[in-house]
Amino acid sequence: MKHLLLGLAAALMMTTAQAEPTATGDLGLVIERANGSVLLVDQSDRAALARIEGLGDLSHASLVYSPDERFAYVFGRDGGLTKVDIVTRQIVNRVVQAGNAIGGAISDDGRLVAVSNYEPGGVRVFDADTLEMVADIPTGSKTIGLVDAPGRRFVFTMWDTGETWIADFASGDPEITKIPDMGKNPYDALITANGRTYITGLFGEDGLTALDLWADTPEPIRVLPNYGRGQEEMPVYKMPHLEGWALTGSEFVLPAVGHPQVLWIDAGTLTETGRTQTHGQPVFAMARPDGRQVWVNFAHPLNDTIQVIDSVSKQIIHEFKPGPAVLHMEFTPRGHEVWISVRDANKVMVYDTHTFEKLREIEADSPSGIFFTARAHRTGL
Repeated sequence: MKHLLLGLAAALMMTTAQAEPTATGDLGLVIERANGSVLLVDQSDRAALARIEGLGDLSHASLVYSPDERFAYVFGRDGGLTKVDIVTRQIVNRVVQAGNAIGGAISDDGRLVAVSNYEPGGVRVFDADTLEMVADIPTGSKTIGLVDAPGRRFVFTMWDTGETWIADFASGDPEITKIPDMGKNPYDALITANGRTYITGLFGEDGLTALDLWADTPEPIRVLPNYGRGQEEMPVYKMPHLEGWALTGSEFVLPAVGHPQVLWIDAGTLTETGRTQTHGQPVFAMARPDGRQVWVNFAHPLNDTIQVIDSVSKQIIHEFKPGPAVLHMEFTPRGHEVWISVRDANKVMVYDTHTFEKLREIEADSPSGIFFTARAHRTGL
């Protein structure tokens, strides 16, 4: 009897230990674009914990997290959708769902993962648990700007046709709303954190286009219709990423297309409030979480530099050169640090956002996107 009780106690202890949750809020993943791997990192220790390999072509890759922060869904350039368990540090499932993909999103309830495709175009939606496809939405176009919206919806835009579609999965099968006349060749899009405003950048014409998703019938709203590459087209060395746009208080800050500027736009009226001249053509203009600073990196050949802009004065307050090919930045959730991927130095560098002191360098193979698990709780990321 004594041995039986001891055995039961040991089994209970093992079950309790196995059921004990693992904290993930301090973790993140770094895309290692050259080798098809991701690097698991710890924010507090400023350290790499593990490398997870076998994710295919990550030359243009992004990811989203499950609501519990345990699983990352990585979208590869080769059409691969890979589910990674950051607790066990391994791939748990992978499907190659298209020939050429350009990012994805996860529904607000965490049950659906959508992927935006160039080839064959359209959007495919998968069960987040099993990665079984639950919907195939052909669009007849390269599809860009895919984001999640409240109410189990996905919003995305077509490069070729200039339409934005809203796919509503609230009742199961998707109900599609099509909004034409968004502009010529939309190249990327964002959605505000409250899920209300969806904005597309236009490559084929000047300006941008917004939608009010709270409206019963959303209609295109032209933003800065006279701003862009202009009559005499400027060369564009790298398209800016709109998901790197910033919201600082009541203003959007966004990278200009083909111009060495960031633009300031009133978030309520969508009218211009200012411009800041920058070192080069911006790629990301990202706000520190408190909105007081905007950090900007740049397209080749000026991509060794970062500038920091004060959002009150709209003036550059700091400039430095982390190294060759600065590709991405990610703030810690409260913004006391920023992590910067420097691809050609094979490093991720960590800086204090108040003193601008470099705190740590972490070895990484051709690092690009940096994604902390706090993204799991934000719309549109």
